[in-house]
Amino acid sequence: MKTRVSLLSQMGIKRPYTETKPLAIMEADLGEPGPDEILVKILAAGVCHSDLSVINGDRPRPTPLALGHEAVGEVVKTGKGSSDLRPGQRVSMVFVPSCGFCVCCAEGRPALCEPGLEHNTNGSLLSGTKRISINGEVINHHLGISCFSDYAVCHRRSLVPIENDLSPTVQAVFGCAVLTGCGAVLNTAKLHAGERVAIIGLGGVGLSALLGAHAGGARQIIAVDANPGRESLARELGADHFVNAVEPDAAQQVKTLSAGGVHLAAEFAGVMPALELAIEVTRRGGRTVTAALPNPSDRLSLAAARL
Repeated sequence: MKTRVSLLSQMGIKRPYTETKPLAIMEADLGEPGPDEILVKILAAGVCHSDLSVINGDRPRPTPLALGHEAVGEVVKTGKGSSDLRPGQRVSMVFVPSCGFCVCCAEGRPALCEPGLEHNTNGSLLSGTKRISINGEVINHHLGISCFSDYAVCHRRSLVPIENDLSPTVQAVFGCAVLTGCGAVLNTAKLHAGERVAIIGLGGVGLSALLGAHAGGARQIIAVDANPGRESLARELGADHFVNAVEPDAAQQVKTLSAGGVHLAAEFAGVMPALELAIEVTRRGGRTVTAALPNPSDRLSLAAARL
């Protein structure tokens, strides 16, 4: 069948992108779903900062690439072995497929799935196949999703069935921003009810982490960002305090508010000063987690005694 895709032919093109136009909307051929694969109609998609990291070359992927990895869709057709999903079923599209059998999956850490990483790196589905082509040229999948399109073929392990009780524009962020932010706070850092938390970086992932901290019973949530315009939304979503990250005493403000430091500091800004701030405001015996995308060449400077 035919579908439109957002095609990235070359990474690292110079800015401004409004002039150089690294993406092109192209008509592509989409192959039939094979065993354990699903044809999905895209209902809504989100633009994630990691999409930009692919465009600018910070996170290299094989090209040509059909971009997009954060979306919600509706099952159109199922391949053999995917009988648990039915046409019309709404699904969240997850950017890290988990095989369920490797060491990491067996240990209960599906986000670190080894075959999932291998196939994402190679631009293929978890099955090892590639279902997109343009004029006979094979096009790589983006993290097994490629959702900046009308339709996509995904592996069953890249899809999570969900209810249709919310708008697709809300549900689109479930498979990346919400999964990453909430997962960092609740699963990786293992937030305990009654703890003090600092959320540093209030983009989609950071705000999702804030929601996760609120739902997880945090005693106090301190939102930190360099953009004061984000304070209102942060408070609406459950933040008790806001600290402007550019203020020279930002770390001390967080420490004062949290009676000496937070139990958990979660960083989502992707710049080294933000991660250094997160470490600085973590109290003795506390935890610092990060789920950001810094430039691969960035280096963290940290006194060993601080650990």
